[in-house]
Amino acid sequence: MITTPTPSMLRALPAEHRQRLMRVAREVAFPQGTRLFEEGSRADRFWILRTGSVELDMRVPGRRPAVIESLRHNELVGWSWLFPPHVWHLGAEATTPVRAYEFDATAVRLMCQEDPAMGRAVGLWVGEVLAHRLQAARTRLLDLYAPYGAGNVG
Repeated sequence: MITTPTPSMLRALPAEHRQRLMRVAREVAFPQGTRLFEEGSRADRFWILRTGSVELDMRVPGRRPAVIESLRHNELVGWSWLFPPHVWHLGAEATTPVRAYEFDATAVRLMCQEDPAMGRAVGLWVGEVLAHRLQAARTRLLDLYAPYGAGNVG
């Protein structure tokens, strides 16, 4: 399973933008086994993990969902909220008890519209996360379904 960290908000956003974003955060907790969202459902919020872990998974016809990546401290859970049609592309489940900051996607998108510099910074951060997750998904699916795994060629 891929466990390398995705780009952190702390490293990606300038302090001013982090502070503005944190003003609209609310603290939440989820017990182990809670589904944060399902693939195909409306993406109206996102989270930054404080403690615990969340697995991202993908539906695979005729099989159990494939775990794509495990997320931990300071990582972004959810990126689909930023891009129309605002529908989750993966599912997510708390694999341990989780404490997180939760953000209302509509409020954050509005802040980004009102402050183009913040919008660019958030867009670049989420874009980096998305690129990382896409690579993780590719690697994980090759490991699961390619004849010889992702590490072997030929």
